[in-house]
Amino acid sequence: MAAIPAWLLRHTVTIEPHEGEGPFGPEYGDAITVKCFVDDKLQKILDNTGEEIVARTVIYMPLLTTCPVGSRVTVNGRQAQVLAALRRDGAGLPTPDHLEVALQ
Repeated sequence: MAAIPAWLLRHTVTIEPHEGEGPFGPEYGDAITVKCFVDDKLQKILDNTGEEIVARTVIYMPLLTTCPVGSRVTVNGRQAQVLAALRRDGAGLPTPDHLEVALQ
């Protein structure tokens, strides 16, 4: 497993992992801070089910980061919900292993 080089992890985000639905709406775990690379532009991507969606921001973070769909992420001063979280673990790709997270 080839990790993302440290020099690429130049940004920081805060993740509140989605843990399910409660009687008053979504429930989140404790906030964690993660070093990552943030690509802040509109992009068409495929979500976890293969549907095409438009993401406002895509974040590339270490592969073992916990950030499921529905999580709340604070990035560049704004809070957004995770639309897709895709593992990129080198299966035929010439890229370092990482978690690709698309935000609304």
